[in-house]
Amino acid sequence: MKQFLDDDFLLQSKTAQRLYHDYAKELPVIDYHNHLSPQLMAEDVCFENITQAWLYGDHYKWRAMRTNGVDESYCTGTKTDFEKFEQWAATVPYTLRNPLYHWTHLELQRYFNIQELLSPATAKSIYAQSSALLQTRSFSVLNLLRKMKVEMLCTTDDPTDDLQSHKIIQANCSDIKITPGFRPDKALQTADTSAFNTYIDKLEVVTDININSYDSYCNALQQRHDFFATMGCTIADNGLEQMDYARCTYEEACNYFDLIRVGKTLQPIEQKQLKTALLTELSKMHYAKGWVQQFHIGAIRNNNTRRMLQLGPDTGWDSIGNSINANACAAFLDNLDADDVLAKTIIYNLNPADNAMMATMIGNFNDGGSAGKIQWGSSWWFLDQKEGMTEQINTLSNMGLLSKFVGMLTDSRSFLSYPRHEYFRRVLCNLLGTEIENGELPNDMAWTGKIVQDICYYNAKQYFDV
Repeated sequence: MKQFLDDDFLLQSKTAQRLYHDYAKELPVIDYHNHLSPQLMAEDVCFENITQAWLYGDHYKWRAMRTNGVDESYCTGTKTDFEKFEQWAATVPYTLRNPLYHWTHLELQRYFNIQELLSPATAKSIYAQSSALLQTRSFSVLNLLRKMKVEMLCTTDDPTDDLQSHKIIQANCSDIKITPGFRPDKALQTADTSAFNTYIDKLEVVTDININSYDSYCNALQQRHDFFATMGCTIADNGLEQMDYARCTYEEACNYFDLIRVGKTLQPIEQKQLKTALLTELSKMHYAKGWVQQFHIGAIRNNNTRRMLQLGPDTGWDSIGNSINANACAAFLDNLDADDVLAKTIIYNLNPADNAMMATMIGNFNDGGSAGKIQWGSSWWFLDQKEGMTEQINTLSNMGLLSKFVGMLTDSRSFLSYPRHEYFRRVLCNLLGTEIENGELPNDMAWTGKIVQDICYYNAKQYFDV
């Protein structure tokens, strides 16, 4: 019987073990999408304890704790940090077969060399040992990144952000490339007139532009786009419940924008038209600068109204939405491609029913201009687990070129989440190693090892020009 979480965790053959240990294990990490705090990196904070590093803002853990019957006061409430950690420790044994069980113990091992399983019996000692280390400078947030060999990471930033934290980071951290990511979700709220106007008012202040027309709004967004570029930004991201596409003339866009500015609510088709027009303009900006654009599609957010009102967004009340509108997705990409202004693009689906569609969709627009120009993104959010990764890898292999895949990202708010890259690498090596031993792939370790290294590191390094 194999020991839990030993050196060959998830590696079920000798060949898989060779691929991981000889080719994948020591590679640096390129984390091209996450939600880490630029302010914490600018200040190079040392956490006071593991609760601050592990449980603050982590809705994955909060959802598990709530499901286990833990009161909200131990998740987002006023209980002490140790009391919150005790409740998480009491929950972990019940997460058996949930990816949280693997992630929790990988993180304890990789950062703190703690081999014990987390439980009520070990909670006090693990809290004390990990917290004592986190209080030292060698465990500051930037040093946590260094421990995981992070070479580059891209945060998620609103266009109105002044990026002051990034200025400080760039002045003081030269060994890790840390850049902002342009995330204009709030700039596309065409269905919510009040929220949209509030955002436009904020954008007016930041840009010192009187936004009284569709043109002036696009100009203000362009100004912020240009500013982000001066700060090293080369990646944009959009979180969309659906990839809507509805053709919109320039005159219609101007009219719809004017209606919103006087407080009118657009009809559903008009909302989609204006959103399509704005997203198209933004995509053209990305292409003009040679940026990579990402689309995260399919989450239904803030489903629990009562908890949303009490706790706000991003607190764990989201779920998988309906299947992506494939026709709309194709039409949006085709509209850009028709004018030869389709940037490098990564598309992520949250509903696994869309896997085969996404694997074939990207092939429609890979025109040979660059290797893997259009990417199907790695398993995201609820799919970020062994089965989700395996299915994504297998589907991409069958319908595209796995060898050109840009691999894993962290998509996390926690500085302790980087073993997710190791997890992905182990899953990948196990799949390829098993097929070599089964005679389904040739026993050419040099070539297969190169493919593994490309997927884990070199493809992303080239794609993002790191």
